[in-house]
Amino acid sequence: MNVIEILKAVLFGIVEGVTEWLPISSTGHMILLDEVIRLNVSEEFLSMFLVVIQLGAILAVVLLFWNKLFPFSFTEKPHVKKDIFEMWFKIIVSCVPAAVVGLLFEEQLDAWFYNYQTVAVMLILFGVAFIWIENKNAGKTAKICSIPEITWQTAFLIGMFQLIAAVFPGTSRSGATILGGIMLGLSRTTAAEYTFFLAVPVMFGASLLKIVKFGLVFSAPELMVLLIGMTVAFLTSIVVIKFLLGYIRKHDFKVFGWYRIILGIVVLAFFMLR
Repeated sequence: MNVIEILKAVLFGIVEGVTEWLPISSTGHMILLDEVIRLNVSEEFLSMFLVVIQLGAILAVVLLFWNKLFPFSFTEKPHVKKDIFEMWFKIIVSCVPAAVVGLLFEEQLDAWFYNYQTVAVMLILFGVAFIWIENKNAGKTAKICSIPEITWQTAFLIGMFQLIAAVFPGTSRSGATILGGIMLGLSRTTAAEYTFFLAVPVMFGASLLKIVKFGLVFSAPELMVLLIGMTVAFLTSIVVIKFLLGYIRKHDFKVFGWYRIILGIVVLAFFMLR
């Protein structure tokens, strides 16, 4: 495996680690990156790689939020943290809509919507939505300021927003759930944290399905590309998650809305003019 392929894998890991957590669509960026910088791998491996690389990003969430994710305490008085158990059940509720639709219609949805036109349109539409929602909510106080305050109904409705991202590439899973959370009364920080936690079962499940479908037989170069991509995505995600949580304590999401609009226009122009 040559140095160029290693550098390509590093770049894919950086882009994944940045775009998975910022509400700007990892799919849109990966499509552009794949057009500009081609990995020397088969189409089957690439399809699997672009999903399984997310496992590195998941590990970053688990590391950073372990105390908020692990429901057992093994201190002098071992006990179960009931609030964390309840949170996980709410996350399962949020996962149900996208999981059902994905399992039943994954191939049809990919055939219908996995194209640059859909990605570009959803980038622009949700960019406009972010700006509109933030302007509408300016000066308002959030009704839900912590994850334990999220009701079962709210958890399900957030799952419906995640369903939109599962159906339409370019929406951004984090973008859809954060925007949905804000519309439902969550504070920006709470919406972002819940989105991070929701990503753990979603990404793990999607990665597991892709690995099973691809099989566990990797060539040495393929395994190296996958491990490098996941490791870089993990390290990048740690930095990006910390940045985002610090950023949204003082700023809104409008800058990401404008970025999405510009990126959507770039995607359309790139593919129409090439």
